[in-house]
Amino acid sequence: MTSDHRLPALVDRFEGVPVLVAGDVMLDRFIVGRVTRISPEAPVPIVRFESEYVRLGGAANVAHNLSVLGARVSLAGIVGDDPAGAALRAHLAAAGMDGESLVVDRTRPTTEKVRVVTERNQQVARVDYERDTDASGDVERALVDAVSRRARDAKAMLVSDYLKGAITRPVIEALLTARSATPSGGRVPLVIDPKIPHLSCYGGATLVTPNHHEAEVATHVRIRGEDDAREAARVFRALAQCEAVLITRGEHGMWLSAPQAEESIPAVAREVADVTGAGDTVVATLALALAAGATMRDAAVLANYAAGIVVGKFGPATVTREELLAAI
Repeated sequence: MTSDHRLPALVDRFEGVPVLVAGDVMLDRFIVGRVTRISPEAPVPIVRFESEYVRLGGAANVAHNLSVLGARVSLAGIVGDDPAGAALRAHLAAAGMDGESLVVDRTRPTTEKVRVVTERNQQVARVDYERDTDASGDVERALVDAVSRRARDAKAMLVSDYLKGAITRPVIEALLTARSATPSGGRVPLVIDPKIPHLSCYGGATLVTPNHHEAEVATHVRIRGEDDAREAARVFRALAQCEAVLITRGEHGMWLSAPQAEESIPAVAREVADVTGAGDTVVATLALALAAGATMRDAAVLANYAAGIVVGKFGPATVTREELLAAI
């Protein structure tokens, strides 16, 4: 069992820990307006524009969460040669991160999700700008090189896979190779936020974090309770050939299946405003906690506290160390 009195000391060790994030970076744009009537042209609401703002999304949101928690973050991914890519780099810089390991692919746009929402945070529509074919050729080689270089100093590595093209088998293999070739001879943790079509690529990872639906799809086990979650996690571990699995189950908390831990972690959220990006916060906290020396169970408990905080915020959001300590 976890002794919660150990958790604050772990959070205190987050500062300056080097973590590498590889994955699908995105820009999340929100157009906010007021709806007062339905269009006479079609049965859709008319949104009167009031404001617009941008947030880091996907792997960039994972990196942002790590940075706010105190980590020293390297981010490897793909952007287009376009205004969205420039905006993403600017937001990374504003958050104290560099875009040195972002690879430019001039054949695709920077992945951007544009959400039209009301002043009450109700989503009306979403427009996605993307080209989700796998990276190949010079772009893939540049990404593998960036990952290999940045992995040398990392105390944890994290894959944020959104099936947008950045995560390919050679990229995963580069991370696994770097993991087994650290100067100290140890194996730094590799945490993967997965997509099921890539499941066969994740063998050798420390921890894979499917959500409830992904675990059901991969294992063909319908998760109705804790016994089902236990079985799904067992099957998922075998399929992914990873050391441990953490199934995130929303309001039902999490199920951890690891060599030294097999148990449910109850949810702690008090009020849910938006679950967008909650998985990013979970994997960021997990990886940073493991890098700081946490056990798998302690890392999962910290990630559970972080998730409980972030779902109370709208859109992709972050959790500060002060908020995390207060929740503990």
